[in-house]
Amino acid sequence: MKQILQIVLIFALAGCNSMYIKPDTLDKSGETIYVERGGWQLQHHIKDRLEQRGYNVIVGAKRATIKSTFITPQDADLTFSTSDVGQARYIVQIAETQPTFAPIGCIFNGFWWWKFNISIADNKTSKEILNWSGRGCANSTLRKLDDALDQLEME
Repeated sequence: MKQILQIVLIFALAGCNSMYIKPDTLDKSGETIYVERGGWQLQHHIKDRLEQRGYNVIVGAKRATIKSTFITPQDADLTFSTSDVGQARYIVQIAETQPTFAPIGCIFNGFWWWKFNISIADNKTSKEILNWSGRGCANSTLRKLDDALDQLEME
């Protein structure tokens, strides 16, 4: 019975992340990477990690443009455009939920539990090179991010 419980636990933990990677597709030679501003903890850590690896990280700002002649918000046709996306070689999109403080489950692994979706696309080729949907403790998630970036970066 104990072995069955261990096997079930291993499969449950292994199912926490789903990652699609195209190895050797991220050019490390000073390329510019666009990341949206704001975000919770994970988005800030990703920006820092990319800068530490030598990428030029630009953070864009959204601005609304009114396409209709109506002034009231319910009648206005708003579109959002981002600045600096055109000059960036890569675009990182991060969707994350508010971190959960997990002092018991993540006691030796960063104390925070994250749920997220991360996508990195090559703006030049219009191909997605990383798609990662996952959840996990802070430190282990950042280690997996480093492993993914190691696989993505060109030799």
